[in-house]
This record gives sequence, structure tokens and C-alpha cells, in this order.
Amino acid sequence: MKQMSFLSLLFLSITSIINLSCKKDNNTDNGSGNTNTVPAVYLKIYGATSITSDGTFITIKTNGNPDHKSVYYPNGNALYETFSGTTFGGNTFTKNPNSIITQNYTFKIPLNPTVASTHAATPLGAMGVAVNGIPLYNQYAGPAQPLTNEVMSFDQYWGHPTATGRYHYHVEPLYLTTVKATKSSLMGFLLDGFPVYGPEENGAAVTNAMLDAYHGHTHATADYPNGIYHYHITNTDPYINGSGYYGTPGTVTQ
Repeated sequence: MKQMSFLSLLFLSITSIINLSCKKDNNTDNGSGNTNTVPAVYLKIYGATSITSDGTFITIKTNGNPDHKSVYYPNGNALYETFSGTTFGGNTFTKNPNSIITQNYTFKIPLNPTVASTHAATPLGAMGVAVNGIPLYNQYAGPAQPLTNEVMSFDQYWGHPTATGRYHYHVEPLYLTTVKATKSSLMGFLLDGFPVYGPEENGAAVTNAMLDAYHGHTHATADYPNGIYHYHITNTDPYINGSGYYGTPGTVTQ
């Protein structure tokens, strides 16, 4: 009987250790003492410094530094690269006077996004985050000002910094669509929690005519086989988002 009791206790101890290990592997501590699972799709945001969940929102922190070369990095930076010639839309590149500066972004987006009854306009500034941790901006250079002149300052990967050093994309993030991933890959998320995909789908270019007023549509994707509303980047205005968020946006602090 003593031998049987010892074996039983040993079995129970091993089982408990395995169960605890599994729970630790599948959950992320959100810093508040609670643990909540972060769905695998959000782990594709490889440029985040941390990704956590409280069960209602996904919180994504990034430093805003692109993981690719740019003429806007300071000359001493390993990712600095001279650039001249043409940029987005065949425009002749003209460098703006700004430089990339490390930031401290916190994006808080709905874990389970739903369509909003009232569609909020996207702001000037960060309206979402790309998978490499870079903010996504809308189609305006300023209040109701198109990107007509600003596109000339887009670097070799079609991004540029603001006067405060905040590097961002208004249009297709060329490094993600041609080097890191493909033109049909997941590009990031807007603040309403809905995903953003590249300018191709099923091997064909996506046009504005294929999308709704918010620059998206609903069907299955590689990341969401059961279907989800998602935005697409296109090569013509409004590029990433149309007439506001499809869902209710979360927040971004910087």
C-alpha cells in the first residue's frame, strides 16, 4: 500500500507540473497579474516590443523604428542608406529635413472587432500599426490636404518621418510587400482591430472598385479562414482607408 501511495503521489506531481507548463506556454502576462491568451495572428506583429491582452483589448507597444534601411536614419546609423531617383508614383525623390527618432507607442485595439454603428473618421497621425511596428497614416498630409506633394519625400521603402521624427507609412509599405513578405500578406491592423492586407489577393491586384467606402470587404483570408472584414492597401487614393473606421477604434498613445 505504501508503494502504491508513493507512485500515485509521484504521478499526480508530474501531471501538475505538465499542466502548469502548458498554461505558461499558451498565455502572456499582461503586467497586471492576470494572464490572457494572445491569438497567434497578433504575434505576426514582429516589430512590437511587447504584445499583451486583457481579454478585451490587445495592447501593442513599439518604438517606431523601421527594420529596413532609410535615408532618414542619421548618417551614423547602421540602417542609413543614401537614396535618390524616383519614389512612389514615379515621383522624383526630394528629401524632407526630418530624421527618424525612437518613439514610445502603445496601440490598444479590440480583441474581437465588430462593425460600428457610427463610423469615426481616421485621425491625422497613427490610425493603425504595421507588422514591423511602424504606424499607418491616412491619405492626408494635413487637414483635407492630399498627399500630392508629400509623396515626393517618401524614401526607398515609401515611408518618411514627421518633424518630430515619427516614421510612418501613408501608402504601401514596400519593404513588407517585396522583401519581408508578399503583396497579399497581412500588413498590420487599424485601431478598430480589423486587419490590413496588401495590394494583391488571389494573385491579382486589388482595386478601389473591389472595396467598400471604408476600403475593405469581408471574406476568408489565410489568417482568418472563417472570414473577417479586412482592409486592403491599393496604389491609388485613399491607399489604406476610405471614409473612416469600419469598426470602433481603440487608442494610441505616443
